Amino acid sequence: MTDPTRSQRDQRHAEQRFDIEVRRHLTRNFITHLIHGMFGQTGFRLLNAPTFLPAYMLLLSDGSNFVVGLALALQGLGAAISPFLGASLVEHRKKALPVAMWIGAATRLQILIIAVAGLLLPREWALFLILVALTVYGAFQGTQGVIFQFIMSKVIPVSRRGRLTGLRNFTAGLTAAGVAYAGGLWFLGNTPTIAGYSSIFVLAFVLASLGLAALLLMHEPELPNVVARTSAGIDWARIPVLLREDKVFRRFVTARTLTTAGRLAMPFYILYAAGHTTLTGSNLALLTIAFTLAGNVSNLLWGEIADRSGYRRVMLISLVIWIGSTLALFIAEGIGLTSLIFVGIGAASQGFQNAASNIVLEFGSRKEVPMRLAISNSASEAVGAIATLCAGLLATGFGYEAVFIASICFLVVGGYFIHRHVPDPRHRTS
Repeated sequence: MTDPTRSQRDQRHAEQRFDIEVRRHLTRNFITHLIHGMFGQTGFRLLNAPTFLPAYMLLLSDGSNFVVGLALALQGLGAAISPFLGASLVEHRKKALPVAMWIGAATRLQILIIAVAGLLLPREWALFLILVALTVYGAFQGTQGVIFQFIMSKVIPVSRRGRLTGLRNFTAGLTAAGVAYAGGLWFLGNTPTIAGYSSIFVLAFVLASLGLAALLLMHEPELPNVVARTSAGIDWARIPVLLREDKVFRRFVTARTLTTAGRLAMPFYILYAAGHTTLTGSNLALLTIAFTLAGNVSNLLWGEIADRSGYRRVMLISLVIWIGSTLALFIAEGIGLTSLIFVGIGAASQGFQNAASNIVLEFGSRKEVPMRLAISNSASEAVGAIATLCAGLLATGFGYEAVFIASICFLVVGGYFIHRHVPDPRHRTS
């Protein structure tokens, strides 16, 4: 057996120094990511929860289900076209935090625009500007999703990621629940108004911005090995190569897109509930609390399962709960049972979303993580955008029940595909 070359020895030593630096700053970076997630996710979930924004869009559009579906579809479209930009921005950089701060700030600016439009503009102009802002918001969110996940994969070892995401989502859930309750009572009251919803989104902007500022405390080590920068920017030719070389990753991307289509019902849960309970500010707050708190408290359990058994198991368990909760909507009457159903949907959707995004980090080599994230996120968001737009048309023509049946079908097919064709990458032997 020949001795390794000097370049190979240098590369091995560089990797060892990188690992030492990661371990040295692990506590600091763990706490920083925890604070970043607690405030940042609180702000984003006030906007992304299937309660405030759909009800806000329904009010602005004078009760149009199509506009509600269009708004969420445009957000998904933006998120679908941008992940590859995120990959191209960071995969050749040894440090990604400076880029992350600029993209994060641009993402949060869109939340402020959504809030200010409702406060200052006539209804028609506000609706138009909010639709544009949601599209741009989705685009920046898709970009920052790749960048922030890539940074986390650098500084948090795989054995700690489940614990981090669990704690981060738990603390964010507590904060979001309190903010949602206060916002529902103080800003919306018994008769929700456009100004009330706008005020909640101003608060979301402030909290998300505090989370971004916390990330400045992180120590990011330089990567010893990065992808070479290309003059064309995005290296599209690598996409089919990555999918061809790893059939399990290819199957995972297929399964994730199928299950993501199942989220087409998300903006219509609250609109369906409005027909079975009074949609006051306090009830909106209660349902938002049920959704966000359940999703985040359950992440303590999801994180423990992920660290012990892998993210694949989390995905399968959460899909079973999601399907069962959606079925239960057909018999829901009153705020009590509806709140319990939102608990199940919140826990399941958050568990699946976090598991689906984190399992991508375990496929292939570290330097290919940004492109793998881009492929997975872009494919799922594209299908999600199309599905949400179709859901608006489906709800308009056939009612909310048809939307829920379509959602269940996608979730069942996606879950079956994961169960049969996607082994856990952490436990693969070849």
